[in-house]
Amino acid sequence: MMSDEQKIEEQKETLSLWQIIKEDFSVPKLNDPVLDSNFELFFNYPGVWAIINHRVANKLYNKGFKKLSRAIAGISSFFTKTDIHPAATIGRRVFIDHAIGVVIGATAIVEDDVLIYQGVTLGGVSLNKGKRHPTIKSNVVLGSGAKILGNITIGANSKIGANSVVVVDVPENSTAVGVPARIIKKDEKKDKLAHNELPDLNKEMFKYLIERIANLEHSIKKDKNCTLDKKNEALEKEYNAFIEALNSNKKG
Repeated sequence: MMSDEQKIEEQKETLSLWQIIKEDFSVPKLNDPVLDSNFELFFNYPGVWAIINHRVANKLYNKGFKKLSRAIAGISSFFTKTDIHPAATIGRRVFIDHAIGVVIGATAIVEDDVLIYQGVTLGGVSLNKGKRHPTIKSNVVLGSGAKILGNITIGANSKIGANSVVVVDVPENSTAVGVPARIIKKDEKKDKLAHNELPDLNKEMFKYLIERIANLEHSIKKDKNCTLDKKNEALEKEYNAFIEALNSNKKG
């Protein structure tokens, strides 16, 4: 049975390097509504150039020209501020938006149609040889500043919130946020990441505590028996739902 890396390389073999690069140039039109002309691709999209440079470096690396591939990767990193090891496996139509600060390790695998925002790290947590970087399945969105660490898998169609730190597997069709990241939603929809819809776990918890205290104070003033009213019962339901969401990844 072929590995994920072998499958990606086999798919890429059906197209020439130029055809894949030509496809890379078309990706920003699908992901960035600000793009007005092809002219902008040459000066305002370092992520596109980082991917294209990696295509060349990866081709050379796989053919045994490791020093040359590392040199190309180093020059690309200097100009694009994006560090992609030439051994990393990157599928088709991968788009790095803004790109600055993105790091992709040597044994990382990024499948097709993945959207990566600035500051993302696909890093390792071990010095051992072998697979030590993440596998990102197809149609995943990685929010800005997200850190995906170790030999873990982010399932297809999943979304990682901005500045989240992920150190465990994330199932497909899921949304994970926080430090460390927790799965807060499983959704069959395959739309792009809506940053404004991701919950702030700390904010939600503080909101609950503040409202809970205020409601208890109101109950004390109103009734010395401190009987919980309907509003307090509703808060209790919200709290239970919140705790269930935090623990959902442990059940998966």
